[in-house]
Amino acid sequence: MSSTTPKKEPGSPTKEKSFIEKVTTLGRKKKKDSQDLDDLNLEGIHAIDSPGSPVDIVDQLDINLEEGEEIYLIESESKDDAKLKELMQVLKEWITEELKEQRIIIRNLEEDLHDGQILGNLVEKLSGVKLEVREVMQSEVFQKQKLTRVLEMVNQQMNMQRWTKLKWSVDSIHSRNLIAILHLLVALAFHFKAPIRIPEYVEAKAVYIQKQEGMLHAKKVTVQITATNEAVGGRFERDAFDTLFDHAPDKLNVVKKSLVTFANKHLNKLHIEVTDLDNQFDDGVFFILLMGLLEGYFVPLHCYHMTPENFEEKVHNVNFAFELMEDAGLPKAKARAEDVAQGHLKSVLRTIYNLFLKHKQADNKI
Repeated sequence: MSSTTPKKEPGSPTKEKSFIEKVTTLGRKKKKDSQDLDDLNLEGIHAIDSPGSPVDIVDQLDINLEEGEEIYLIESESKDDAKLKELMQVLKEWITEELKEQRIIIRNLEEDLHDGQILGNLVEKLSGVKLEVREVMQSEVFQKQKLTRVLEMVNQQMNMQRWTKLKWSVDSIHSRNLIAILHLLVALAFHFKAPIRIPEYVEAKAVYIQKQEGMLHAKKVTVQITATNEAVGGRFERDAFDTLFDHAPDKLNVVKKSLVTFANKHLNKLHIEVTDLDNQFDDGVFFILLMGLLEGYFVPLHCYHMTPENFEEKVHNVNFAFELMEDAGLPKAKARAEDVAQGHLKSVLRTIYNLFLKHKQADNKI
């Protein structure tokens, strides 16, 4: 009855791929002096990574900052961090999925988003608001004008106040600053409730540079890019499941077995056997059936998709199950429907446990 979300098949390596490569790489070719500038910055960052004080090395970087302005430059070793790579891959796949109708494939966040073209397409798709700006621009001036309009819309959509200290800017995005780009994309995913699972507690080692009294000052810092994944759909405090996942995997297995026993005690009445929490609840059907069994009513089949055929139908089912739970007086689920539909185990466990708590008098305690 339940099935995991099918993996996306890679694009066809034919003329279509050739066309897409041209689209996604538009504007990447720069003048030789621009490439030399990038090489100089990389050389300076490498020097910062090596032994020695960042303050002694910062003059090697060709960076123009206004008085009081600051910037974070990611250290090269941080780009090899597994969680950071995972975050980047998740974001690339998300943007590619959102813009698939425009035949756009994201291969490199910094290169593909820095000129504002694809970023503008993404914001239009997410917000449903059309940006009245040029579509294609080679000039740096026009690119920054586009970015300015895009970021103005982003800040407006997310209700950012003028005095709010933002983690991104036109200059940082246009200069391919990975940390700024990641902060922006994560904020967009959170605000528009993207149907993705964002890796938790992703950090990056960086060099923090600020201009004070006409001088550039630098120090090494650790930048937090994401916190808890559940904050995508609403900011929740850490709970017992966070602790179990982080520090007590042995006890987690005990909890999983107990919740399977609880679910089977009721679903067995319909001759349904639960063996795998990871994959059998992602389509929401078992949650709906459980609610009917626990509360003593029949859920009309036209209210949900008995055999969902796509991700949207799974999300519909889970949201419907959440509505049934709230109608029954259960606390609001500390999970997003999109996370459950993607098989996010922590979200699935929280949802089942929500049911267990209300009916624990009739069942064995965990």
